[in-house]
Amino acid sequence: MNNIRILCYGDSNTWGYISGSDHQRYGNSERWTKVLANLLGDKFEIIEEGLNSRTLISNDPRPGKEGKNGYEYLIPCLDSHDPIDLVILMLGTNELKYTYNKTPEEIGNLLEEYFVKTILNRKSQMKDSYPKLLIIAPPLVSEETGYGRKENKYLGASEKSNKLNDIYKNIAEKYNCYFLSNKGLDVGIDGVHLTKESHKKLANLLHEMVKKIY
Repeated sequence: MNNIRILCYGDSNTWGYISGSDHQRYGNSERWTKVLANLLGDKFEIIEEGLNSRTLISNDPRPGKEGKNGYEYLIPCLDSHDPIDLVILMLGTNELKYTYNKTPEEIGNLLEEYFVKTILNRKSQMKDSYPKLLIIAPPLVSEETGYGRKENKYLGASEKSNKLNDIYKNIAEKYNCYFLSNKGLDVGIDGVHLTKESHKKLANLLHEMVKKIY
């Protein structure tokens, strides 16, 4: 029996960025992707595809930040890891940055048009199947701490991120996808990145969901 292959596609919260650090990463026993892999066991294969500053479709204007457009890499990623049984998608936080000037509704539309439709319709080249999709609402941003307070990078993002939960849930229901809310997924001192405790909680919640799916 072949392993069930799960692609985890996201930004720094999938990569495992330690809140408040200078690009430090949670270890294999701490970040949610690796914890989930350990919980699921040998019959499952977790493919980590987290990238710091990854957006939905926006191009990061900062020098040295090329390649952050999540959609541009999505199809090559799906094909290079083919066959994929399930995609776990957690994206949208970086689109909340003030510089991109996106409304929650616009972010939802981008997720639907560029990601949900693409993933669900990307047929495997190796077998007669399409990936299932599990959408996670990005964690609530706190613009009163960290990046928000010091740089105004996430000005207005707290209110916007609060709306994404319902928007993402509605999209998941529309396309008969699985959905996990951001309830209880706390961010650390920088106001954006998940705490170590939240990584563990997310892994446990996903473990329960994946076991029900399979």
